[in-house]
Amino acid sequence: MSDPATSATSRTYDVVVIGAGPVGENVADRTRAAGLSTVIVESELVGGECSYWACEPSKALLRPVLARADARRVPGLREAVAGPLDVAAVLAHRDEMTFHWDDANQVAWLASVSVDLLRGHGRLDGPKRVSVTTPQGDPVLLTARHAVALCTGTTTALPDLPGLDTTRHWTSREATGADHVPGRLAVVGGGVVAVEMATAWQALGSQVTMLVRGDGLLHRMEPFAGELVAEGLREAGAHVRLGITVTAVKRHGGDDGEVTITLDDGSDLVADEILFATGRVPRTADVGLQSVGLTPGNWLTVDDSCQVTAVTGGWLYAVGDVNRRALLTHQGKYQARIAGAAIGARARGEPVHADRWGPHTATADDAAVPQVVFADPEVASVGLTTREAERSGRDIDVVDYDLAHVSGAHQYAQGYRGKARMLVDVDQGTVIGATFVGPGVGELLYSATVAVVSEVPLERLWHAVPAFPTISEAWLRLLETYRG
Repeated sequence: MSDPATSATSRTYDVVVIGAGPVGENVADRTRAAGLSTVIVESELVGGECSYWACEPSKALLRPVLARADARRVPGLREAVAGPLDVAAVLAHRDEMTFHWDDANQVAWLASVSVDLLRGHGRLDGPKRVSVTTPQGDPVLLTARHAVALCTGTTTALPDLPGLDTTRHWTSREATGADHVPGRLAVVGGGVVAVEMATAWQALGSQVTMLVRGDGLLHRMEPFAGELVAEGLREAGAHVRLGITVTAVKRHGGDDGEVTITLDDGSDLVADEILFATGRVPRTADVGLQSVGLTPGNWLTVDDSCQVTAVTGGWLYAVGDVNRRALLTHQGKYQARIAGAAIGARARGEPVHADRWGPHTATADDAAVPQVVFADPEVASVGLTTREAERSGRDIDVVDYDLAHVSGAHQYAQGYRGKARMLVDVDQGTVIGATFVGPGVGELLYSATVAVVSEVPLERLWHAVPAFPTISEAWLRLLETYRG
C-alpha cells in the first residue's frame, strides 16, 4: 500500500494557515504584508463562524429588536413602533448580512492580497507539514518554511444528556440561521449567546424560556449586569428560570414534533425548539495534534506572540478562540495581527521582544478585553470585574453610579434604567475595569478601553470633558463620586 503523503500533490509556502475565519484571514494578511508566501486552508466558508453563524447574523437579528426597544422609550415615537416586528424583513436582512451564506466576496478579498486558498480539511502531519483532503477526496501535502497557524476556532459544547444524540436541536448556528419563528423556544444556558438569542427570538414572536443552571445570567460579568438583563427579559415576556438543570430531552413525532425537556425538579417543559448555549470547545479534535505530540480536542496554550508553548522549534501558532485566551472575534483579530507580525519578524531573523505593549505581545488578552452584550438593556465591559480584581490581591475602590441621573441618558430614553461601575487601582490611581449597563452604553466602551489600556491617571481623566448632553457624562459622574 502506498503512503498517502508520498502520493499527494505537494506544495511549499512560507506560511500555512488552517482556518479562514476572521482570525485566519488576518494572520494571512499580515504574513503576506511581511512578504511571506501564504496559503489558507478552509473546509467550510471563507469568513468563518463570525460572518455566517455568529456575529453578523446574530446582530442582524438583534438590531431591529434593540432599535424598537429604544424607540418605545422616546415620547412621540413609541406609538409609531407599537406593533410587531416585520419578521420576514428581519430574516431577509439577516440573509443579506451573511451574503446568503455565499463566500465569493471573501474569496475575492484573499485573491486581492495574494493569499492562496485551498478548500478542504487540513490536519497537521508532523513539524511544518499540513495534510489536506480536498472536497473531491484528493490529498494535498503542504509544507511551511516558517510557520503553521491553527485558527480553527470553537464549536458548541453539548452536555451529556439522555436523548440528546437522537433529538434534533439548535446550537448557535441554527439559532442565527433559522428560517422560522418557533412558537415556544427553550434556551439552555445563561451566557452571552443564550441572552442574545433569547432577546432576539422573544421579540420576533417566540415564547422563550431560559433554563439556567446557575443563580444568574452572564456569570463572568458583574452580577448587576445579569440582574438587569434578566429583569429586561422578563419584562419582554420571557421566562427566566434560575438554578434549574436539564436532565433529559426527547422529541416526539419526528424532527418537527414537540420537545419534552425533563428538569431536575421532576417537572417537564414542552417546547417547539431547544437551543443549547452551554459553552464552547476548541475545534482541535481532528486537526492532527497527535502528529506533533499534542492531545486532540484540547485547548492550545500559547505565549504572548501566540506560539504554541508545548511544541519545540517555534513554528506552530494557535490564534483566536482555539487558544482560549479571549473567545471574542475582535480579540482573535487582535491576536492575529500580533502573530502575523511575529511570524514576519522571526522569518527575517529579527528579535521578537516581549515588551508589554510591543507589536509582538498580546497583552490586551488579560489587561483590557472589551465586550458588548447586545441585550435590552445593553451591557458593555472592559478590564477586570470586581471579583477578578479582588482575587488579584489589588487594593481597589469600587465606584458605582446610577445612569438614570445622567442628563444624556434622559435624552436618550424616558425612564432610563442603568448602572455604571468603575474599578480604581488605589496604588496606581488608574482605572482597571469598567462595566456599563443600559440602553446605548456600547458606545461608551472604547473610551473605557482606552482609559484601561493607557493607564490614564484619574487626575488626567478629569480633563477629558464629555459632551453635554450625552450618556458619556457617566465618566464625569463616576469621577465626582470617587472624589466625593
